[in-house]
Amino acid sequence: MSSEPEPGLAPEHLRPGYAGDPIMVTVDGQDFRVRVRVGEPGTYDFDWLSGPHDYGFGLSRSDGSAMSRPQMEEAIRDFLAQIDPATGYLAE
Repeated sequence: MSSEPEPGLAPEHLRPGYAGDPIMVTVDGQDFRVRVRVGEPGTYDFDWLSGPHDYGFGLSRSDGSAMSRPQMEEAIRDFLAQIDPATGYLAE
């Protein structure tokens, strides 16, 4: 057996935990699930549900404050503005 790591999901004990129910947000026709990380104030994971790939982004606020829905929508718009329409991934 190789000692090299294999791509895939992180082991359960290394995966982040989430507080409460996810927030579903639609911005410019694109659907996202936003989750708040447990024990990491101001840290969010955004999953792009309607995108062409299993893709998304994370965001941590330096002051640890909660994000409002308009702030989440702005973060999503900023993310979508960086996507290359030809590939569906962040532009290089």
